[in-house]
Amino acid sequence: MAGPRSLVESEFMSLMRWLFIALIALGAWQHWHARPVMALPGRIAPADPTQTSPAKRAIYRVGNYELQPLADFAIEARVLGKEVYHADRESDLAPVDLALGWGAMSDSAVLDKLSISQSGRFYAYRWSEAPPLPPQEIVSHSANMHLVPASATIEKQIKAVRPGQVVRIRGQLIEATAPDGWRWRSSLTREDSGAGACELVRVDEISVR
Repeated sequence: MAGPRSLVESEFMSLMRWLFIALIALGAWQHWHARPVMALPGRIAPADPTQTSPAKRAIYRVGNYELQPLADFAIEARVLGKEVYHADRESDLAPVDLALGWGAMSDSAVLDKLSISQSGRFYAYRWSEAPPLPPQEIVSHSANMHLVPASATIEKQIKAVRPGQVVRIRGQLIEATAPDGWRWRSSLTREDSGAGACELVRVDEISVR
């Protein structure tokens, strides 16, 4: 009985080795395709976002969720960070958050003096000595945005975005609700910070330059 059992064990170990190699290769591929890109110097996304009254007020439905447009929204901004979510309830709607910067917060000379991170649906920044900009200018020229793709194609485009790129996004700032009372509402100003300050954006169009 020792011979056949040893053969099975050998085949199992070989399979596990190949699986381990495949996982390493997949991780390397994902890291390569998610790596930051080198950005040009200067303010590469100089304009402020635009926000207007919604042209269409019809409620969108995604599964059990209702999405109410609050404002039409368009932005061209540098991607400061990207975080993909799978486990929280919000990922039913917004699987990706992008931390975006515009104006002075799209300039590498400024960003090189900041440490930027994302977690738990928040975006954070730190500096080591003095802030490279007045803190309120950092607040008003950057934001963490929860992106709700309007289609599977747009979701794929969002997931392909890399830090350092400049994205153009057009859609609506929304409020999402569910029958059990759950609610998720976008900020409607770029001047706030902390809990509730993120934009919740239903994305109709996204492009990268």
